[in-house]
Amino acid sequence: MKVVRPLPLATALLLVACGHQPPPPPPPPGVGYVTVSEQAVTLSSQLPGRTAAFETSDIRPQVNGLIEARLFTEGDAVAKGQPLYRIDAQPYRAQLANARAALARAQAAIASSAALARRYGELVKINAIAKQDYDNALTSAAQARADVAAQQAAVRTAAIDLDRTTIRAPIAGRIGRSTYTTGALVAAAQANPLATIQRLDPIYVDIQQSSADLLKLRQQMLAGELQRDAQANVTLLLENGTTYGATGKLRFADVTVDQTTGSQVIRAIFPNPNGLLLPGMYVRAAMVEGRQARATLVPQRAVSRDERGNAAVMVVGQGNKAEPRTLQTERTVGDNWLVTGGVRPGDRVIVEGGMTLRPGMVVTPSPWTADARSPTAPAPLRRAGK
Repeated sequence: MKVVRPLPLATALLLVACGHQPPPPPPPPGVGYVTVSEQAVTLSSQLPGRTAAFETSDIRPQVNGLIEARLFTEGDAVAKGQPLYRIDAQPYRAQLANARAALARAQAAIASSAALARRYGELVKINAIAKQDYDNALTSAAQARADVAAQQAAVRTAAIDLDRTTIRAPIAGRIGRSTYTTGALVAAAQANPLATIQRLDPIYVDIQQSSADLLKLRQQMLAGELQRDAQANVTLLLENGTTYGATGKLRFADVTVDQTTGSQVIRAIFPNPNGLLLPGMYVRAAMVEGRQARATLVPQRAVSRDERGNAAVMVVGQGNKAEPRTLQTERTVGDNWLVTGGVRPGDRVIVEGGMTLRPGMVVTPSPWTADARSPTAPAPLRRAGK
């Protein structure tokens, strides 16, 4: 490598005498900076979730018998109480008639036993019969009354079974396919449902969030660092990348942590008047976690990584000299990093022209603002003064 030696004093004086001046030193490089300040920000996150029906009912028979008719069209909306299946009712009509006959017989017996007890009551007063006979008559009358009550219950039971031969919808919603056809033999409380009804408006979205993140949020709220918005809305990003038109509301967070995934379920509810959302769909939910009143933000464009992988920035220090700082970053908020350490309010963080700087270099700073308006950036991005 060729070594450049300084000119001898005599040569330098000769150049000055001949009118040649040495070149001036280059000016300090210009940089753009933003001044760090504390500001209020709304923290949000986008989490995976699955849709779930608001109400679900499996249709099962409550009596035994043959299906005579299916009374609905698969996939249609059904109303609460609408007939769905009809089971052969002849055996249950016979049971009801038998129960009514037994009730009439019991009612006839009660009249006879009551009359006998009254007669014995008069006779026992004049010692015309034994006291034991009178007690037996009273017992027979009481048993007759009990038989009437039992037969009345049997009539009600038979009437209920007869009514259950028509299977009705317990809830309103959309009914799926029928797994049994006309002529199939069904049994009361069988394991396999005849069909399933699901209420889809409104609809639930079960969101999975790390229990560690929820724990941190609760700790921040207890410490007063984060304020939860009780009316915070939730928006959905669908499987095809489009945004669902309606917003939802948070309902609750499950009190149990899944031991295999370490996550908790957060349930939100959404209107679904057009039936666009179906149970089991994968979605991503963007939800507001809370509002932090005093947050320190640093633009992402200002942050680089040092040799250890830590987030670092250059700031304009004393004498307009570039100083490196290592940041403690928590999360991204729009186009910024939420910073918990490394810089303080009032520091001038270099966001433009800092890639070629070395620590201690003198710079010519000029203020910059954010490039584009974002949820956390209050002003459009352009060079100050333009």
